[in-house]
Amino acid sequence: MPAENAEPAPAAPRPFDWLLYFLAPVFFSSNLIFGRGITGEIAPFTTALLRWAGSAAIIFPFVYAERKACLAFVRSHTGIWLVLGILGMGICGGFVYWALTLTTASNATLIYTTSSLFIILLQWLLQGRRIRPSELAGMAVAFAGVAVIVLKGEWSVLLHLRFNIGDFGILAAAIAFALYSLLLRHPAVQAMPPMPLFGLLAMSGTIVLLPPALYEVLTGGLLPDTTSDWAKLLGIILFASLAAFYCFQHAVRVFGPAMAGVTLYLMPPLSIIMAVVFLGERFQLYHAVGIVLVMGGLVLATGPGRRAG
Repeated sequence: MPAENAEPAPAAPRPFDWLLYFLAPVFFSSNLIFGRGITGEIAPFTTALLRWAGSAAIIFPFVYAERKACLAFVRSHTGIWLVLGILGMGICGGFVYWALTLTTASNATLIYTTSSLFIILLQWLLQGRRIRPSELAGMAVAFAGVAVIVLKGEWSVLLHLRFNIGDFGILAAAIAFALYSLLLRHPAVQAMPPMPLFGLLAMSGTIVLLPPALYEVLTGGLLPDTTSDWAKLLGIILFASLAAFYCFQHAVRVFGPAMAGVTLYLMPPLSIIMAVVFLGERFQLYHAVGIVLVMGGLVLATGPGRRAG
């Protein structure tokens, strides 16, 4: 007979949960379409500030509707609220835009996809989570697929990769995103309704980004001054911010941070498809090989026996 106080088994994910799970990397990858060329046209922390201030403004009605719960959360868990803003919107926002002015997109893609590995390692270190061999194998296969795409099938390129302070900035962002993903599972965060929670996090990000953005403005940092700049920012706000982070937070809530983090491997293949469809880029054989490896790795890492963690 089962123990009287045994916890009920978690409900099986619904089709809607799986839909949001796979939409998360789609919306994150939309940053390619809306964000291409914005680096160098607008100062990095100013870009991040406008991104999250715009997101906070759009979602504010949801915060206001649940203002009592939101105020209670901010008052009781101010530290968690601000740390989430620093990790998810500050370091993974302005810090990444800054790092991209110093490193290449190829280096950044390879390094940032390690965030899913850091999620699992941090859960192992901090929470005693067991790591399945098939999970590690799947992640290795998926990462190999990412490498094929980024290196364009030319492994000799590895001999010529050069790392600089921007690469270490991307590595810091990968670790920050892993910590952000784990912190989303805090009981106080889990207890908040999803939309108001996202609005609060956008507000937190706006607050922590204000000082560095203000410094940029005062020291001559570039501001958006064309219709194209504002259109790209709007796309980033609606798709790469609101839609992407909402879907990812839902994935963390339902599947756990480790499995949600695996969606990062889908971003390079999806970025390729979007570039072909929207930007007219050519689809190459190494793209196909990389996509097959990424999808195979995902199936291996998230196959039967995988439990949310």
